[in-house]
Amino acid sequence: MLLEWIGVNGWVIGVWLVYLITLVSWIVLQKRDPAATLAWIMALAALPVVGFVVFYVFGPRRIKRNRLKRMGSNKAFGDAMTKGDAMAAADAPREQIVRHTALVQKTCAMPLVTASSVRLLVDGAATYDALCEAIAAATHHVHLEYYIFADDVSGTRVRDALVERARVGIEVRLLIDGAGSLKTPNDFFDPLRDAGGETAVFHHVWGWAGFRPHFNFRSHRKICVIDATVAFAGGVNITDDENSTVKPDDYFHDVHLRMEGSIANHLQRVFLEDWHYATDKLPEPDRYVRMHPAGEYALQVIASGPDCRWEPTHRTFVDSIHAATRRVWLTTPYFVPTESALMALTTAAMRGVDVRVMVPDKSDTVTAKLAARSFYEEVLAAGVRVFEYQPRMLHSKTMLMDDAFAIVGTSNFDNRSFRLNFEVDIAIHEREIVDALEAVWIQDQKECLEIERKRPPAGFVTRLKEGYARLLAPML
Repeated sequence: MLLEWIGVNGWVIGVWLVYLITLVSWIVLQKRDPAATLAWIMALAALPVVGFVVFYVFGPRRIKRNRLKRMGSNKAFGDAMTKGDAMAAADAPREQIVRHTALVQKTCAMPLVTASSVRLLVDGAATYDALCEAIAAATHHVHLEYYIFADDVSGTRVRDALVERARVGIEVRLLIDGAGSLKTPNDFFDPLRDAGGETAVFHHVWGWAGFRPHFNFRSHRKICVIDATVAFAGGVNITDDENSTVKPDDYFHDVHLRMEGSIANHLQRVFLEDWHYATDKLPEPDRYVRMHPAGEYALQVIASGPDCRWEPTHRTFVDSIHAATRRVWLTTPYFVPTESALMALTTAAMRGVDVRVMVPDKSDTVTAKLAARSFYEEVLAAGVRVFEYQPRMLHSKTMLMDDAFAIVGTSNFDNRSFRLNFEVDIAIHEREIVDALEAVWIQDQKECLEIERKRPPAGFVTRLKEGYARLLAPML
């Protein structure tokens, strides 16, 4: 009986050891943060089945897009895009332009380009008006990529604008994220497909395709490119949640950009590479690039995602904060900074830089709100000013650095945007646009409650909830 017991348990131990050695080797070869690596190893050792499933779906890996596909599309798009590049003088300090341009170009191969027109759009209603107007004027193609495209009033309006263009022969391609647009039924897009438009999903959620280790990597991008001339990017999804006309009392407050010029070619590149990845279809790049004269606005696309080892958005935010000499004003729905981002913010404040962080009081994610508040004590002690926006959900994602540099886009100030999601942001080297963003910031600050540095300590239960929420920071 004893020998039989030893035999059975020896077999179990042997299988467990083989499993553990295999999984440890897999994790170690990814060369991630040592603390995170050790935590995952212990979790997998303690929970052999559950731990493996969690790591497979949510583990800290990078996506390796099909190598040949990426090599082919990168070369094709790169060769085509350079034909449309044009440079112009900007009113930002030259050393600042050189520094940020070199960093972004090194990390994601996007050069500094220009736009002949840049318009800041505040909130969803203004964004949808401008978007539908531009779609109606399309003569060749309309390309859209959105995290959320809802089947509501706002979504129907944009979809019908696309249907109208597709019916007259304009090429229409729509790429939506499988998780962000999960609630939107597939047949909602039947009118667009019936009219000749094409639709695709970035990383499905259901079925075997959804169970692959891509579930945790979402396309959080919001891009629209029309005729390679007009482009939109920013934080506004296509949903009634962001439409003040439909939800005047509780719409999400957000900002977006409408741009014209060679900047459109580079947002086009981001879209086409994602389209190629999601569909295996490679549109001929030369058909979707236009030559543009040099414009007066100097801009740069920052495209980041888990397929890029250099974390372009993360590095750009951190480097910009370190470079600041006068101010850093950050607006983010989810303030869950990485260690390096937190260090940059607190260091800048200690240097005497005017560092302000604006977050929502009425958050759509309780866990993210609790996690954000767990950082308050540390940043306040360093001299960072924290403001909680009161009227509604604050969904804007912007950063103003000094007088003539800003970032507007899809990236939250958290690990998910820096390392897990596919994001796209616009780096702006223009005083005029920075001034417009500053005006929005100042107006929003009037509707905020500033968190006092010397405030009564939170209760035990609150601090405990914040601490547990902070443990989830790598996933938020």
